Amino acid sequence: MVPDLSKTAVDSHFHVFDAHQAQPGARYTPAYAAPLATWQAAARPLGVRRGVLVQTSFLGTDNRLLLSTLAQHPETLRGVAVVAPTANADTLARLHAAGVRGIRLNLSGVSHHIPEWSAATALWDALAALGWHVELHTDIGRLPGVLAQLPAALPLVIDHLGKPETMAAGDATVRALATRARQAPVHVKLSGAYRLGGLDAGALARLWLGELGLDRLLWGSDWPCTNHEAHADYPALHHALDDWLLDRAAVEAARVDNPNRLYWGSGTGSAG
Repeated sequence: MVPDLSKTAVDSHFHVFDAHQAQPGARYTPAYAAPLATWQAAARPLGVRRGVLVQTSFLGTDNRLLLSTLAQHPETLRGVAVVAPTANADTLARLHAAGVRGIRLNLSGVSHHIPEWSAATALWDALAALGWHVELHTDIGRLPGVLAQLPAALPLVIDHLGKPETMAAGDATVRALATRARQAPVHVKLSGAYRLGGLDAGALARLWLGELGLDRLLWGSDWPCTNHEAHADYPALHHALDDWLLDRAAVEAARVDNPNRLYWGSGTGSAG
């Protein structure tokens, strides 16, 4: 499908970082930089004028680059930060003023037993007061166990198509997330097809469309595809959504309406 350049599309999941920068103990340290200008040069010709900058795992709770990047483009960027479970309401309020709209729990490759987050009552209350969500990234098939440790009313955004073990409607991840969606707002990011362990991303995207409805889908490029850089072809990442959903209304919902509503509070962005 040819992108409608009269609408402001949103990339709901991308990263920026400097080369050779990581927190002590990080599992991965990139040898290259991913500057905002490179993302903009790739995204803008496709009508992607807004973006959600997601804190990477290797930068941990050091959100300085994320915040400085948001400060440069407060109208067109939002952020998802990483914080400690002990973060207080004042810390979150400062992040909110800077353009952050959620926190990320990236459990990929680490323990999925999270008692410190289960007990983070003050943090969850502060999130609720701000209207934020929690973004979850888990290993394949591990999402149900993580959901069981978090408050049922917590608004969620699920990274990389949820990473279920199978594409069956009866898969434990699919069932757990469908159940959670009846209790609290849940969005699934249609992103990171190369992180699915060989599952068909298109079939999985259509499964989520059927399970959750078109108003609960978000598109993200996952640029620059850390640890999978061979897939960092931005036009291909953008056009994949059309092939996955095969429905113009669903594509526009995932790329325009839903992210503008979730991150900017408006249903449809207009070009300008």
